[in-house]
Amino acid sequence: MSELLLNIQNERLSFFTPAGEVKALNNVSIQMNDGDVLGIVGESGSGKSVTAYSIMGLTDRAGKLVGGTIEFNGHKIHEMTEKEMQEIRGNEVSIIFQDPMTSLNPVFTIGNQIREVIMLHTDKNKKEAQDRAVELLTLVGINEPEKR
Repeated sequence: MSELLLNIQNERLSFFTPAGEVKALNNVSIQMNDGDVLGIVGESGSGKSVTAYSIMGLTDRAGKLVGGTIEFNGHKIHEMTEKEMQEIRGNEVSIIFQDPMTSLNPVFTIGNQIREVIMLHTDKNKKEAQDRAVELLTLVGINEPEKR
C-alpha cells in the first residue's frame, strides 16, 4: 500500500484586493498516494492553476487560505514559512508552468538555468551542478549538451 503524499481537505482560498474578496477556491479536496497521477481539467478561470500554486505556497501575498488544510509529504503547507517552503520547492515538490517564456530566460542558456536551480536546491558546487545539468540534457536527447 502506498503512502499518502498529498492531502488537501476542504481548501478555501481567496484573494484580497482593494475591490474586495475574490473567492478562488471553494472546498477543494484531493488525496493522492505516492505514485499516483492526477489530471485537473476545467474551463479557463476555474481554479486549476490556483490549486497547483497553493500546493507550492505560491499564491502571492493577496492569496490567503481561509479554510481547510494542505499537506504534502507530511508538511503542513498552510503553516509553513516562506523559508521552509523554499527548502521543499524543487526538492520534494515542483510545478511545470504552461508557458516556457515565463519560466525560462532566453538571455541565458538552458544549461545555465538548470545549473542555477540545482545549486539553489542542493549542496552541489558550480562544477557538480554543471555536470548534472549536462547529464540531464543528455537524458532528454539534447545534442551537444555541454554547449547548451
